[in-house]
Amino acid sequence: MAQSERFAGTYSPAAPGVDAVLARMRALDLDLPPRDGVAVFNRVYLSVTEAVDRAIAGGGTRGFRDRAAAVTLDVRFAERYLAAVDAAALGAREPACWRPLLQFRRHPGVRPLQFALAGINAHIGHDLALAVVDACRTLGCPPAALEDEFERVGDLLIALEEHIREELMPGPDLLQIADPLTHLLGSWSLERARDAAWSTARALWALRELPSVADEFAYRLDTSVGLVSRMLLTPLPD
Repeated sequence: MAQSERFAGTYSPAAPGVDAVLARMRALDLDLPPRDGVAVFNRVYLSVTEAVDRAIAGGGTRGFRDRAAAVTLDVRFAERYLAAVDAAALGAREPACWRPLLQFRRHPGVRPLQFALAGINAHIGHDLALAVVDACRTLGCPPAALEDEFERVGDLLIALEEHIREELMPGPDLLQIADPLTHLLGSWSLERARDAAWSTARALWALRELPSVADEFAYRLDTSVGLVSRMLLTPLPD
């Protein structure tokens, strides 16, 4: 059985640089209406990718020690998101993990923070693990060789999570215990999603010689992450 698009995805022998994916995200930022759910996530992801790019350029103890590995992982990661947006624009079938955000992107009952969290859930919960495998194939190395770069990217994501929540939080008056948004916020953790992504990447790499099993594993991951995104996008009263 051939590998499915969920596992093989956007893999190709050569990857563009970080500048290319940043240009794509900046173009989306200009093209999409600000309230569009994809635009909300895109702004968040653009800020994260710019932070990663600065860290890569920094090098040494304050940045990434292996620049080539960091660039490859960062680009492969971004390609997964951009491929989902392209699929939606072309009317093609997008990954299940991205489907809720793409379907609910203009729903008036969904708050901006929900759009951001649903996108982060799809990208970390599904795309990150497959991006690690993509990067390993490109670089010809096992996941263990990318662990430092993976952890550094994860640290930047976690550091930005609080900023994201503060920027998109609707206000302290809506953070009462009875507010449904409070319960949604408590139901998902970026740190747990990142840890799960690393375990998943290692499992997919171990299954690379069993493509039909890897396909099934990736398919189940895609659908289960999509279910969480759908929950995060539950329309809420104002």
